[in-house]
Amino acid sequence: MFFIRLSGCNLRCKWCDTRYAWQGGKEVSLGEIFAQWRGEGSLPWVEITGGEPLLQKGVYALMDLFLKEGVKVLLETNGSISLEKVPQEVLKIVDLKPPSSGMNQFIFWPNLAYLGPKDQVKFVLADRADYLWARDVLNRYSLTVYTQVLMSPVYNVLPPQDLARWILEDRLPVRFQLQLHKVLWGDRPGV
Repeated sequence: MFFIRLSGCNLRCKWCDTRYAWQGGKEVSLGEIFAQWRGEGSLPWVEITGGEPLLQKGVYALMDLFLKEGVKVLLETNGSISLEKVPQEVLKIVDLKPPSSGMNQFIFWPNLAYLGPKDQVKFVLADRADYLWARDVLNRYSLTVYTQVLMSPVYNVLPPQDLARWILEDRLPVRFQLQLHKVLWGDRPGV
């Protein structure tokens, strides 16, 4: 997987784990990104994330560039900006922000209409109230009927065992997810 992290974010989640991507970064041309991908062996999967990647005006051309090469493109977004211009072929991972994030009022709900069976809705949850909110959203919008749903605990905030138990008790048809890179290498930038 070739990972592209774009800087800039329009949200300020209370428990954000990528604050270093809120601002800064360096300007890099599409050609430079493409050359680096080639140098890494032209990997068949590219993930574009942020911050919030849809804030960057060149992100659509970036997605198109890789799609034309036959690459599987994943876009991880905070769900606050319309997905209307995102190519249908892109696998969209939409993070629906729960109440504990302090940002759930910025969810752009019409984005759910742009999701299909290959796409994913992700809930990163900090407590039981977040879980109950996510369960309600899952049911209200029948998410698992048309897309994949992931639930993940906020690292070092919600014990993973608690979230797993709640999911099993409610028999939710979702995937439980851990940030494996943090389990393996710790909570540090660049991993």
